[in-house]
This record gives sequence, C-alpha cells and structure tokens, in this order.
Amino acid sequence: MFDFYQTQRYGDAALYLQGIYGYDPDDFKALNQLAYCYYMAGDYVQSEKFYYKAYQQQPQNLPILFSLASINGKRGNTEKAKLFYTEIIKIDSNNFNVYKQLANLFQLPTDSLKMIYLNKANKINSAEGDVAIDLANAYSKLKNNEKAYSILNTAILADTDNLILQKAKLPIANQLHKYSEVIYIGEKLLQNGTDAAVLKDVASAYYYSKKYQKTIALFNQLEKMAMQNESTLYYTAISYRHLKNDDMATAYAKKTIEEGISENTSDYYLLLGLIYQENNQLNSSNLAYKKGLQFKKNAVLYYRLAVLYDTKLVQPKNALIYYMLYLKNKPDAKQYQEEIEYAKNRIIYLKKPSV
Repeated sequence: MFDFYQTQRYGDAALYLQGIYGYDPDDFKALNQLAYCYYMAGDYVQSEKFYYKAYQQQPQNLPILFSLASINGKRGNTEKAKLFYTEIIKIDSNNFNVYKQLANLFQLPTDSLKMIYLNKANKINSAEGDVAIDLANAYSKLKNNEKAYSILNTAILADTDNLILQKAKLPIANQLHKYSEVIYIGEKLLQNGTDAAVLKDVASAYYYSKKYQKTIALFNQLEKMAMQNESTLYYTAISYRHLKNDDMATAYAKKTIEEGISENTSDYYLLLGLIYQENNQLNSSNLAYKKGLQFKKNAVLYYRLAVLYDTKLVQPKNALIYYMLYLKNKPDAKQYQEEIEYAKNRIIYLKKPSV
C-alpha cells in the first residue's frame, strides 16, 4: 500500500484493498480506506458508494461529511453537497472551511446566501485571502465600496506581502477616490511584473490625479499587449486633449469609435433589414441595409440592396449599382456561387438599352 501511495497509483491501491476486504465490506476502516483511494483516483461513483456506507455507520464523522459534500460538488450535485455541508454546521457551527465551501456552491457573487456564508467565514477568519476577496467583490458589486475596502484592508494587515489582496483592493480604492494609494500600491505591484488589470487601475488613478502623461504611458503599454478597450482608448484621447495634443487626441478618438463598434454590427443591420423586407416594410429595410454599410463594407448587404431595388422597389439603375458593388467586394466564390451568377446575369440584363 505504501508503494501505491508513494507512486500515486490510487486505483491499484483500491483494487488491492478490495482483494483484502472484499467488494462489499462493512468494516468502517475498510470503507474509509477504499473510499479515499477511489476519491484520489478520480472514481467518484465508487468513492461516494463507500463513503456513504461509512456515513451510515458514523453520520457525524466530519471528514466523511466533507468528502461526501466535495464529491457531490465535483459532480455538479450542488443541492446534495449543500445538505452534507449543512450537516457539518449542525455539528460544528464555527467551522471556517464549511462556510467557505458552501459559499463556493453559489455562482452569483451577490447571492444573499453566498454572502451570509462568506460573512460567517470572514468573521471566523478575517485574514483568509480567498474569502476576503470574494466577499469584498460582492460588496463592491452592491456599491458598498467602503465595506469592501475594509474587508480587504483587514486581510492585508494580516498578510502584508499578499500581492493578490493588494491587487484586489486597487479598483475598489479607485472607486473611493484613493488615487495616491492606488498609484503607490500599483507601481509596487508593477515592479513585480506587468499586469493588465493593475496597469488599467493605476492609469485611471493617474488620470484622476491629472497626471495625463503617466496615464498615456500606461495605457500605451496596454495597447502593446493588445489589451486595450473602448474605455482605455477614450481616456487616452481625453488625456491627449488635456495636453493640447489635438492630433493624437483626434487619432485616439477615432480608435475609441472603432473599438466601440462590434465587428458584427453590419450583420445585425442585415438581419434587421431582412426582417423588415419579409414584413414588406421596404423603406425601413432599405435604411437598415444602408446603415449596416456605414459600419462595414459587407458584400451581402450590397446584394440584399441590389435585390431589393431590383425586385421590390423596381429601381433598375440603383439595382445595377448595387449588383456591381456586390461583385466588386469579391464575395466568397464557393459560398455565394448562385448569388454571384445571379448578380452577373442581372447586370447583363439591366445594362440593356431597353431596361
């Protein structure tokens, strides 16, 4: 058994034990050993079977209750996991780990029960980082940044070198306008390694401290990492404007607009246009297609406009223009073979003098 454990061959260990104890033992020690081996081997079905038999013999055994709760949590049976964790609370109401594990079973950060369990765990051990971060995050989402800040500060006082806690505090400190603190802590964190979230928080603090050149420098680092977004580009543009650099302000204002527009916007207008057309709202359909072209030169939009003008609005000159624009934008020859042939034939027809 020692060799199996040393080499982490837990499945082999379980089979070895069953050779000794049999496949359906009643001995508590045997059940516990088999359940543990199957658990470590990742066979949760067998592990739960043996742990449950052990649980029936000793229903108040904390390690077994924790194991059964953990197995059900791993298998997605969260309601059963909650029941086993609740049994632990009845036995030990001051067990930090059970409250932490219970909180983890709730997905929504601000779920009222999740927050109750996090608060209980934090009250028992306010220095534990994971719980402090989750609870602070929940309070921050509820706009109670003072409470979130206090929770993290308490945990940080117990572990001043915990960079994860320091990082978690930055956005909350920004919300509380503690810009000097954000800059001081953030710059120290950045000495430990570049981090996009920290860069963004520190750049924001510099912006609100009216240190615009520092703001630009940090947001430019995000661009080099391809981690920019609409917000970072917007504040870069404003920073350049404050520095009276109109050319760069203009350039970043344009970048902000581009970043704020989804690549799929033209497709959304295409869909809207089709819906309007199917409902015979032809003018609305026409406007939707053209609006889509303002965001992206989409060959399919040109085709839909051509067909609309050709078959519904009966405007052959406009139809010809859009058929030609469709082909000019080189639609995929394999995917749109029929449409391309149709467009070519319509162009030939519409170019006839009699049309």
